[in-house]
Amino acid sequence: MGKLIKNKFALFGFSVLCFFVLVAIIAPLIAPYDPSEIVESETLAPSWKHPFGTDDLGRDILSRALYGARISLTVGLVAVSISVLIGTLMGALAGYYGGLTDGIIMRFVDVMLSFPSIFLILAIQTMLTPNIYNVMIVIGVTSWMGVARLVRGEYLRIRELQYVEAAKAIGCSDWRIIFRHILPNAQAPIIVAATLGMAGAILTESALSFLGMGVQPPMSSWGNMLMDAQAYMLDAPWMAIIPGLLILITVLSLYFTGEGLREALSPKT
Repeated sequence: MGKLIKNKFALFGFSVLCFFVLVAIIAPLIAPYDPSEIVESETLAPSWKHPFGTDDLGRDILSRALYGARISLTVGLVAVSISVLIGTLMGALAGYYGGLTDGIIMRFVDVMLSFPSIFLILAIQTMLTPNIYNVMIVIGVTSWMGVARLVRGEYLRIRELQYVEAAKAIGCSDWRIIFRHILPNAQAPIIVAATLGMAGAILTESALSFLGMGVQPPMSSWGNMLMDAQAYMLDAPWMAIIPGLLILITVLSLYFTGEGLREALSPKT
C-alpha cells in the first residue's frame, strides 16, 4: 500500500475512481432532476440552472451523467467479475493439470482470441434483446481469455514450488490445492487484470451503447448519451464533450490505478 501511495498517478487515479463511485452511489440524492424528465427547452447551453446544459429532448445532462455513472460503472464491475471468474477457473485448470487439459483449454482460448471481440459481441447482441443485463453478460463471457492466460502462467510457476508438493504429499485434494493454496499466491496479477479489464468493459459498453446495441433508452449511460449527441456535434457540442470527458477520466483513472497496483504488487519491486 505504501508503494501505491507514493505513486502520484496511481493515487490520483484511485482518488478520482473513488469519487466517481461515491457519486454513482448517491446519484438519486444529488441529481437535480429525474434523468428522463423533460425539464427545459432542448439543447440549452450550460448555465447556472443547468450546469451541463440540456440534451436534444430537453433533459438535464447533469442528472443523466450522474445516473449514467451508475450504469457504466455497474456494467464495468459486473462484466469484469464474470470475465475474472471464468478466466481464473479456466487458467487454474489449465496451469495446474497441464497436458491434455492445458492443450484443450488453451486451444479454445486461441480460437476465442481469433475473433475480433467487438464483432463477436455485436453478433451475440443481435441474437439477444439489447438490455443492461445482456450487455454485462456478453462483455464478461467474451473477455476472459487474457485473464486465463495470465492465471495459467502463474499456476505453471507456482505448482512446482515445494509447499504445493508438500500439500500433495499429505493428501490434499486437487481442488483444495488449486483454490486454497495456489490461488491466494496468484491473486496479485488477477487484481491488476481486473482493474484494467474494468476500463476495457466500460469502453466496450460505451461503444455498444453508441451503436444502439447496449444500454437502451430511457435508461442513461455515457455511451448512449454520446449516441444522442452525434447529430448535434456542431449545434450543441457539450452533449458529446461531457460524457466523452467522463469516459476518458474514468478509464484513465482505472489505468493509472492498475499500473500502480502492478508496481506495488510486483515481487521485483
